[in-house]
Amino acid sequence: MAGEISFFELGVGDPEQARTFYSGLFGWTFEPGTTDGGGFAITTPNVPGGVHGGDTGASPYLFFRVDDMLTALDKVRELGGTIDDFDAGDDDETAARFGRFKLCHDNQGSPFGLHEPPK
Repeated sequence: MAGEISFFELGVGDPEQARTFYSGLFGWTFEPGTTDGGGFAITTPNVPGGVHGGDTGASPYLFFRVDDMLTALDKVRELGGTIDDFDAGDDDETAARFGRFKLCHDNQGSPFGLHEPPK
């Protein structure tokens, strides 16, 4: 497990407003994503990201890279962490484009995400 930040996700009320704001602020580019809420894939100079709607006031989600999702999830449980029911990338199209994602909490309840990049 490498553990470097490999993806971020912004939860917002309106993805179009977020696109306008963040492209204006940072110069990021946006292309339509695969979410039902009108989300976007975000291209930045460093770490790729995404934005989804219907999540007003959410904190950014940080995802740490892992080489094997199942092994990493087993390790989270072994160390006393928990795993949310959230799954992204379980369908072949999303996994091929973005990889697999899982939201977790450490053994103190702090949220984080795991990301297995596309093969």
